[in-house]
Amino acid sequence: MAEKEYDIIIVGGGPGGLTSGLYGARANVRTVLIEKYMPGGQIAKTDEIEDYPGFEMISGPELAMKMTEHAKKFGLEIVSDEVTEVYCEGEDRLAATASGDRYRGKAVILSTGGSPNLLNVPGEKEFSGRGVSYCAICDGNFFKNQIIAVVGGGDAAVEEAMFLTKFGSKVILIHRRDQLRAQKIIQERAFRNPKMEFIWDTVVESINGDTRVTSLTLKHVKTGEKSTVDVGAIFIFIGFVPNSNIVREGVEKDSGGYIITDARMETSVKGIYACGDVRAQLVRQITNAVGDGTTAAMAAEKRIEELKG
Repeated sequence: MAEKEYDIIIVGGGPGGLTSGLYGARANVRTVLIEKYMPGGQIAKTDEIEDYPGFEMISGPELAMKMTEHAKKFGLEIVSDEVTEVYCEGEDRLAATASGDRYRGKAVILSTGGSPNLLNVPGEKEFSGRGVSYCAICDGNFFKNQIIAVVGGGDAAVEEAMFLTKFGSKVILIHRRDQLRAQKIIQERAFRNPKMEFIWDTVVESINGDTRVTSLTLKHVKTGEKSTVDVGAIFIFIGFVPNSNIVREGVEKDSGGYIITDARMETSVKGIYACGDVRAQLVRQITNAVGDGTTAAMAAEKRIEELKG
């Protein structure tokens, strides 16, 4: 257990956190980024990215690696640990970690992202890692030539379903409504994919199997009719819950639990900033997170200057 002192403490290593780290370190203020997994966040689990300026197509892991190396080039220190609590002591902002270490600074930037929503149906927890997954790039390769189900109707669900067609003999997208919420260009690609099938107005009632997933029990939301479909895996993409509850003093949030910030990315607690998917905003893209991270780091730097001055 040790207390370590920095100027800026960044919690989470997604695109927003890495960008904050780059700008903080580049401004020659002592900056540390604490990430419990590998840097990159969700993009490290994304197969292909085609909407990040400057790259017509780049894999998520490659972009994550480039961002990490770029930030480290300017002197960003990256620590592998889990932040369990953020709190205030006077003008200082502190982060406590699972290892027992404590980080003290003048500003904390939250880039904590979120966790996937669960279906909360029988079999989901029992078969997690044995046919139930929330990450196509992580687990798709395990289900070659099998029938794969995907639940959801947004951009992530449709994009991940198309990615899974590289492995499965067929991918069935199950959606509780009669039309997708994904962007039209993404929908059109999915409808053209010969391996894609769609089941509308339907929810999953249970995930069945023995040692692994073997089938799903489905229910039509309009008729109540139940059916069974044989699958080797189910991938669930129905949104996620923002990881916004680590600040001891509490920060202002919207009804979905997303942190509310001002134009400087500062939360309702002075000296604590938020960027990326944990922040309340219209869309959640890599470009948003990068912009947020830039603003948060520059605002944090100004706070440090003011306190020192």
